[in-house]
Amino acid sequence: MQGSQQPVRLWDHRWRASGWRVLPVCCVLILWNPATALAQALTADMMNPAQGGFAPADKSLLRKTADNGADDDTPKRSARAPSRIGAIPTYGVPPASGAADVGFDSLNRTRKKPKLYPGAPKPKIAGPGNPPPAAPKAKIAAPVSQSVAGTFPGQPQRRRLKVDDDPFANVGFHTGTFLTKAAVELWGGYNTNPGRINTPKGSAFYTVAPELLIASDWERHSLIADLRGSFTGYEATFPPTASGPSPVPTSIDAPTFNGKITGRVDAARDTRINTELRMRVFTDNPGSPNIQAGLAQYPLATNIGGTAGVEHDFNRLTVSVAGLADRTTYQQSKLTDGSTFTNDDRNFNQFGGLGRVSYDLMPGLKPFGEFSADTRLHDVKSDRSGYQRDSTGGYVKAGTSFEFSRLLTGEAAIGYSRRTYQDPRLTDMKGLLTSASLIWTATGLTTVRFDATSSIDETTLPGVSGVISRDYSLQVDHAFRRWLIGTAKVGTGTSDYDGTRFDRRYFVEGDLVYKLSRTFQIKGQVRHDWLNSSANGASSAATVVMLGIRVQR
Repeated sequence: MQGSQQPVRLWDHRWRASGWRVLPVCCVLILWNPATALAQALTADMMNPAQGGFAPADKSLLRKTADNGADDDTPKRSARAPSRIGAIPTYGVPPASGAADVGFDSLNRTRKKPKLYPGAPKPKIAGPGNPPPAAPKAKIAAPVSQSVAGTFPGQPQRRRLKVDDDPFANVGFHTGTFLTKAAVELWGGYNTNPGRINTPKGSAFYTVAPELLIASDWERHSLIADLRGSFTGYEATFPPTASGPSPVPTSIDAPTFNGKITGRVDAARDTRINTELRMRVFTDNPGSPNIQAGLAQYPLATNIGGTAGVEHDFNRLTVSVAGLADRTTYQQSKLTDGSTFTNDDRNFNQFGGLGRVSYDLMPGLKPFGEFSADTRLHDVKSDRSGYQRDSTGGYVKAGTSFEFSRLLTGEAAIGYSRRTYQDPRLTDMKGLLTSASLIWTATGLTTVRFDATSSIDETTLPGVSGVISRDYSLQVDHAFRRWLIGTAKVGTGTSDYDGTRFDRRYFVEGDLVYKLSRTFQIKGQVRHDWLNSSANGASSAATVVMLGIRVQR
């Protein structure tokens, strides 16, 4: 007990010793300034848990008053920190945030000094005295609805849109699972020699050319319909003269149509069934020797046919076989005297087969070999000249397809063709055939296209078996602007009528397209054609100037 009470006695002794000394001083202060006694009175502020609550700042002896030179006795509030609501947080420390403006940063990149014009003030370097400028506040985008953002519960995932390479291209419209693109072109111009005769006679003309493209949008299989037509009407007519019937029809107005429906059925992973239906409406080309003298108008010809085949992949090897059938018919010829002339001897059916083998040698290079055989059966055993024109023929060719980084695409081939006629008086038609369709993207603004075609066609010339035609063309497209496209095109071709007549053709063409929008385009064209023939009086030349508008949807 004595040990536990000893500290209390010691504290009591010390307090007594010091307390008597402090007490007189407190009494003197209270008598000198009675307000100090009131400041120590028990008030509600003394129970305030805030900092300085026991001795409020407005009642402190150290507060600023008018007596000690302060502007007012109201304490100033400290500045609040900027709000972080809506601001994009920044994580980590960006590279070279603490480096100087010379030398290298932490990523070993050279720090370049900004170039200043003469007399410009030098930028201040961030440091203790010059803090870096505050970054601009990020703008918060306006919120969008869940249906637009694709986050609505139960909403199917939206398909990502493809990059639009041509901002003026025809986008079309969807009809169910099909994408449809429609367009029509209206042309007007002048042709210095529309009949392609030796003594030219010019005429103004107009052309209406509608187009329709329908393509399926399926994960498997495919169906594409491409339909194109035109009608050209001329102001001038070519009536018969006093010297005899005109070699050109009185009215040279002519419609054309070219339609094709292509289908593909994916029977298996490596097996496809390919089908095609085609229809073509045409007339004989102006200047052709097949045109009768004294016609009132061109007789129309119609070609209807189809192809069906199977294609299978054996690893890199692709094999395809197909069968084809075509029917070609001609209308009766209307003569200027009101009579008609039959063209049944020109009507024929063609049946044949086609085979192709290709090998994927390397990416972008796929060589192939192709062969075909067919027979042509005419409705009339002998034609107007007494010749039997039923024939059999075919061709073989070899080539390759190209696709090198999309810079060079297409295919080119060379082969040999032969056709034998039933009439022994008609010699066999044979010769070298070429085919090509190449597109070279020279630059981002320039595209070069090369085309080559060859064929053996029918003719009505007495004693002539047929005609071998070969045509070559080179086209260069350049985009001066996205909305201004210029085209230059040159070409040549030959027609060999079994050695009795040889025609050589040339042409030069220039086009300019001004795209107003995705819907409207303005077009202009200038073209010049030459025909040099071994037949007397068959050579001709013509210049065509056209201006038109294209409306597409």
